[in-house]
Amino acid sequence: MDSPEPKNEHLEKFKQELIIAGYSQRTISMYTLYVKNLLNSAKKHPKDMDRSDLVGFLAKEKEKGSSNSTLALIHAALKFFFHKYLKSKIMDEIPTPKKNKYLPTTLTKDETKKLIKATKKGRNRLLLQFIYSSGVRVSEAVNMKNEEINFKERIGKVKSGKGAKDRIIILSKNWCKLAKKYVEKKKIKSEWLFSKKNGKKISTDTVQRIVKEAGEKAEIEKIVTPHVLRHSFATHLLEAGENIRKIQELLGHSNLNTTQIYTHVSTEQLKKVSSPLDNL
Repeated sequence: MDSPEPKNEHLEKFKQELIIAGYSQRTISMYTLYVKNLLNSAKKHPKDMDRSDLVGFLAKEKEKGSSNSTLALIHAALKFFFHKYLKSKIMDEIPTPKKNKYLPTTLTKDETKKLIKATKKGRNRLLLQFIYSSGVRVSEAVNMKNEEINFKERIGKVKSGKGAKDRIIILSKNWCKLAKKYVEKKKIKSEWLFSKKNGKKISTDTVQRIVKEAGEKAEIEKIVTPHVLRHSFATHLLEAGENIRKIQELLGHSNLNTTQIYTHVSTEQLKKVSSPLDNL
């Protein structure tokens, strides 16, 4: 049966539910896209869909090459759509795909130094240093306002980040000194910490490009992204002996299990362990 309501109306109402629930803009965009794909595929009113429609859609996504991690995201999007928007529990009948387990890419401290040195001085270098210094997500970096940075106390506040939880972030003493001068000397005043020449905030795509180009210029044999800097922040703190609970708070992870992955990445700590053979 064809939907009596326009498809776009379903998507708009679904989007409103996600906004009210406090999801990040990135998650809202992804979830809306996945539901749009389902509606295009099933070609029927969502209330008329049954288990076979949903399983068939997930199977098609798998055949297209979607990873288990992506399928888990699609499952989460559909579950929210049916549970919160349609008040249906049909997704409870479909198990969540197991996510692929992988170790995040991180930089060594030497690679991090090379990356920073290869970045153009001024805004771009301060931006890259900010992400590594604080461990923020790229979306949080572009949405950071001047008023949310306390240069004297060397801390910042991430407002309504992923999951709508505010948190405190730490900042480098040297970075605070340079960033304060940068903000004060801006020709066009802006509320945004990192802005374009016209005072508007920069986009996440711009940040991705800045970091990628710096990685190539530094000749680092890894694909460097803002998230790699976030991973490196956590790993280097762990290698320095920092408490994993504190790292969890700084990253904004609601579940310690998410942070635990860094215990498997810290090869520098493993190198410090002596083989029992050497102690015989």
